Amino acid sequence: MKLSRKLFLLSAVACGLVVAHGPARAHAAHGASDPADERARQVLAHMSLEDKMSLLFSVDGGGFNSSVAPPGGLGSAAYLRAPTGSGLPDLQISDAGLGVRNPAHIRKDGAAVSLPSGLATASSWDMDMAREAGAMIGREAWQKGFNILLGGGADLTRDPRGGRNFEYAGEDPLQTGRMVGSTIAGVQSQHVISTLKHYAMNDIETSRMTMSADIDPVAMRESDLLGFEIAIETGHPGSIMCAYNRVNDLYACESPYLLTRTLKQDWHYPGFVMSDWGATHSSARAALAGLDQESAGDHADARPYFRTLLAADVKAGRVPQSRIDDMAQRIVRSLFAQGLVDHPPQRAPLDVVTDTLVAQRDEEEGAVLLRNAGNILPLAPTARIAVIGGHADVGVISGGGSSQVDPIGGEVVKGPGKKDWPGDPVYFPSSPLRAMRAEAPAAHITYDPGTNIAAAVRAARAADVAVVYATQFTFEGMDAPNMHLDANADALIAAVAAANPRTVVVMETGDPVLMPWNSSVAGVLEAWFPGSGGGTAIARLLFGKVAPSGHLTMTFPQAESQLAHPDIAGVNANNVFEMQFHTDQELVYDDGSDVGYRWFDRNHLKPLYPFGYGLTYTTFTTDGLVAGSHHKQLTVTFNVRNTGMRAGVDVPQVYVGLPDGGARRLAGWQRVSLAPGESRQVTVRVDPRLLAHFDGRHDRWDIPSGRFRVWLGHSAVDDSQQVSVHLSGRTLAP
Repeated sequence: MKLSRKLFLLSAVACGLVVAHGPARAHAAHGASDPADERARQVLAHMSLEDKMSLLFSVDGGGFNSSVAPPGGLGSAAYLRAPTGSGLPDLQISDAGLGVRNPAHIRKDGAAVSLPSGLATASSWDMDMAREAGAMIGREAWQKGFNILLGGGADLTRDPRGGRNFEYAGEDPLQTGRMVGSTIAGVQSQHVISTLKHYAMNDIETSRMTMSADIDPVAMRESDLLGFEIAIETGHPGSIMCAYNRVNDLYACESPYLLTRTLKQDWHYPGFVMSDWGATHSSARAALAGLDQESAGDHADARPYFRTLLAADVKAGRVPQSRIDDMAQRIVRSLFAQGLVDHPPQRAPLDVVTDTLVAQRDEEEGAVLLRNAGNILPLAPTARIAVIGGHADVGVISGGGSSQVDPIGGEVVKGPGKKDWPGDPVYFPSSPLRAMRAEAPAAHITYDPGTNIAAAVRAARAADVAVVYATQFTFEGMDAPNMHLDANADALIAAVAAANPRTVVVMETGDPVLMPWNSSVAGVLEAWFPGSGGGTAIARLLFGKVAPSGHLTMTFPQAESQLAHPDIAGVNANNVFEMQFHTDQELVYDDGSDVGYRWFDRNHLKPLYPFGYGLTYTTFTTDGLVAGSHHKQLTVTFNVRNTGMRAGVDVPQVYVGLPDGGARRLAGWQRVSLAPGESRQVTVRVDPRLLAHFDGRHDRWDIPSGRFRVWLGHSAVDDSQQVSVHLSGRTLAP
């Protein structure tokens, strides 16, 4: 590991020597026929150096605590006033991981519709749904006057206790890249820039402001960076946000290897790199590494580096003007490419009903049915049902932090009034209890808050079925100290299940959790953070108005001892500030590219629920598996049949194993909707990078020659169908 880190740092230094002149030339050549590039050049040709540099620095938009929105700002994460007479729009920048965040204390119209968590969207394995979900929040942003959204999280789940995992998509680079990229494409279809973040290795929150994520560069290219690469190819984001943490000793926003060599040179990325809020630490060093815009530098950073300091660096020759030209070109190019200039926002009321239906469908597709013993689900419409816990009488929980959407209708659970970040958990006013009663008016449905276990047990005994709602509140800035549900949920579930074995657990969580009561209950539905339409979606799933179709994008372990890193050093800090700034932290990712299910496969570990797993209300079979190479493209063909009594959705997955061994890799999937008895032939084309190793010395992907194993199944541990195919070795074109 130490040797590879030295090689990494040497390559970064070497790259830094050419950054000042390289990007402008490479970018101009790559974008020579790009209309957005040409329009940007025409605008910038008439700008002074001072005007160009004004594009490189945004200010606090009025979204921090009691800060005041600047003149022209809407009260959000950041604001950038365009140079006078340039014809460019002001940049109105809003947080928007799951929906538009416009602090309600600044504006009365701050509330918006929230999607379910990123994990829910990803668990649908439905790129069309992800695009529709992204379009919904992009449209709401446009209607509120925003033109840049800080959404599109693609960090992999390297630890299932990560505080921000709920914003992301899971543990696999292919699945993450395609799903997050599709969401980004949806946002940008509304003439709003989407920001892919947090680049890179911001996989946990503990010590995120100081920690060095140490990983072999080859392993990083085959895992976390591959996820970002595929997301860029899929969604073409106008901007990339570099992360807080260090990567192999260098701050991510000062890493030539990440920002220039990989992103701008290898991937030919034409857009701009903005810093996370508080992630800029220098002027010349950051600019030469590839950072293009400092975010809210007047508030978030120790000094406003890209203002007078950068101007002084240019004047002194420490940063060449060609680099400033490149920075401005990238920013303005994105404004034209994503339609911000030609289609400025038009303030209008939100279509709350339509947008909430989008969030509801997203949750319906992304909730994962983990257990259904004795076909307890769907629930009988005339049953006596005891609903217990989770504030299910009033709403559904959401994740905390900068992605927290202010709920339309207000918060429905009054907390203790916690002043520290991120405040009390926010519950959206979408009551599962009310929705269940609306779906099954003939059922007798009671509610018990679950705060007194003895009372909950009495309610369960008097019912045909008990439905326990259990939550896990996770949030930006702090990782979960363990993998358990909140408060007394485990004890409550165990007691209710002992009183009534016909117990169904609905989990509203931001991460996988341990389930010591799993074998004692009849049903488990992982609802994630369900979003603004969550209550209705859960009720429709429970009563079978819609069949579950979600599949896990993260492994549920049996115990924390199975994880690559069983403990997180510093996770028991007293507060969020201490957690983030826990100094001198170094995390060596010796698991390399074997993230999540690949780690379990490599170490022959049996999870509680594997990556890719999910049940539904019908049954499917697959057969006729054939794998072959056509025009250097590995294709996998098979048949899928619905053998059950109702329509449903299957998500068969293709995994590959390389000739030289190693963990299996997800190589593709297909979401298939079939009527009872219907069958369909499916073809999956495998991304050749999933068949290759990254050659760090030559900066390329190489497919080895030999026999590859191909698995077809419904999870990462399904070995029921497999074939092998011989492929000739080759180097992939850059």
